[in-house]
Amino acid sequence: MKFGRPRTLLGLTLVGLALVTLPLLVAIGNAALQLDRLARESEAVADESGTSSSESQRLSNVVNNLERYARQYNLLWRDESMSQQAQDTLQFYEDEIVALEQSIAKLSTLQQAPEVASQLKLLPRLARTLHHALLADDLSESDTSQIIDYNFQAMRTAATEIRDGLRIARNAQLAALQQSTREAQQALLWQSALLVPGTIVLIMFFLVLVGRPMRQVDRAIRELGAGNFNNTISVHGPRDIEALGRQLEWLRHRLKESTEEKNKFLRHMSHELKTPLANIREGTELLLDGSVGTLDTQQQEVTTILRENGIKLQQLIENLLNFSAWQTKTASLDIVEFELKPLVFSVLSQHRLLISNQKIKLQLNVGAVRVRADEGKLRLVLQNLISNAIKFLPNGGTIYVGAEIRETELVLEVADTGPGVAPEDRDRIFEAFYQGRRLQGGPIGGTGIGLSVVAECVQAHGGTVQLIDSHWPGAHFQVRLPMRRASDRPQQQLVVNG
Repeated sequence: MKFGRPRTLLGLTLVGLALVTLPLLVAIGNAALQLDRLARESEAVADESGTSSSESQRLSNVVNNLERYARQYNLLWRDESMSQQAQDTLQFYEDEIVALEQSIAKLSTLQQAPEVASQLKLLPRLARTLHHALLADDLSESDTSQIIDYNFQAMRTAATEIRDGLRIARNAQLAALQQSTREAQQALLWQSALLVPGTIVLIMFFLVLVGRPMRQVDRAIRELGAGNFNNTISVHGPRDIEALGRQLEWLRHRLKESTEEKNKFLRHMSHELKTPLANIREGTELLLDGSVGTLDTQQQEVTTILRENGIKLQQLIENLLNFSAWQTKTASLDIVEFELKPLVFSVLSQHRLLISNQKIKLQLNVGAVRVRADEGKLRLVLQNLISNAIKFLPNGGTIYVGAEIRETELVLEVADTGPGVAPEDRDRIFEAFYQGRRLQGGPIGGTGIGLSVVAECVQAHGGTVQLIDSHWPGAHFQVRLPMRRASDRPQQQLVVNG
C-alpha cells in the first residue's frame, strides 16, 4: 500500500504532530514499564527482607526453646513424681518442632544459596533425632545430656549459617536491584539522548515542508507590495497553499493590468497636456519679448508669473512622464561628462521668481566638479529637490545646495530651514503619489511623485538618496552617486540673498 504526502496544510501539521509525539509516547510508555518493573522488584526484595529477618529471629528463638524443653525433660522424666510435668514438657518440645518446621517452610520459599537450603533441611532432622533420643529408655542422663549438647551445638551453628546466608542473599538481591535501576536509568538516558535529536530532525523536516511554501508566499506578497508584478508566482506545497499561490498569481495579473492602465493613462494625459502648455509658454515668451507690444511693469510681472508657473507645470508633466517610463522600465540613461556647477545655477534660475518673492536665501557650496552621469536625469533630481524645499519653506528661509566628490562618489545635498518632514512621514516620502502631512505652500500643489522620481533617477545611476539628520532644522536630502571617472577642482562657496 502506498501512502502519499498529506495534501493540505492541516493534514501535514497533524501528521507532523503525530510523528513528533509518537516517539515521546513510546518513551513515556517504556519509562512507565521500567518504573513498574523496578517497583515490583523492590517490593519483592522488601518483602523477602522482612520475612527473612523475622523468620531468622523466630528460628533462633525456636532453637533456644527446643534446647530448654529438651534439658527440662531430661531432668524430669526419670522422677516418677514429675512424670506429668515431663509429659507436658515433651509436648512443648513437639510443639516447638512444629513451629520450627513452619518457620523453615517460610524460609525455604525465599531466594537462597544451596548451603542455606541444606542447613534448613538439617535443622528439623536434628530436632527429630534429639526427640527420639529423649524417648529412649536405655540412655543414661549423662549420655542424653551429651546428645543434647551436640545436637544443639549443631542446630545453633545451622541457625547462624541460615541467618548469615539469608542476609547475604538479601544483600545480593539489593545489589542486583541497584544494578537494574542503574541500567534502567542509563537506558532511559540513552533513549532520551536519541529521542531529542530525532525529534529535532522531525521538527526541522516538517518546518522545511511547511516553511518552504510559506516563504514562497511571503516572497510573493513582498514583491506585490513592492510593486514588482513581472515575476510569475509559483507556490509548491500542500494543496491549500498551492491554491493560495494561484490566487496570488491572479492578483498579480490584476495588479499588473491596473498598473499598465494607470501608466498608459499618465502617458497619454501628459502628452495631451504638453501641447497646450507649449502654446501657453510660447505666448508668454512672445509677451515678454515685446513681440505683440510693449508691456508696462504690472503686465510684465503678471506675464512673468505666468511664465514661471508654466515652467513649473512643465516640470510636473515631465515628472509624470518620467515616472511612467520608470514604471514600464523603458527609461534609459544617456551618460555624458559635464560640469555640475552650471547645471545647479541653471536649475536655480528657473525658480528665481519664487526665490525673490519669498525672500529665500541661497547658500551654495558646489565645487567645480566634472561628473559622468545622465545630465537630464540629474537636472530632474535637482529640480525636484529644490522645488520641494521652496514648496515648504517660509518667507525669509534658507536653502542649502552642496556638491563634492568624496573618494569615488558624488555627494549632492539639498537642505532648508523649513518645518522638515514629520516623523510619521519619513519612511514613505519616496513612495509615488504620497503627500506628507505638512502643509504645502506656493500657488501650485505637488503630485506626490517628485521625490519618487528622484529615487528612481538616483537608483538608475546605482546611487542612493536618503533623508538625513543634521544641523539644518528642515529637510536635508543627501544623494550619493558612484563616480568612476570624475575630476575635482577646488570648491567655491557662495552665499546669495534672494
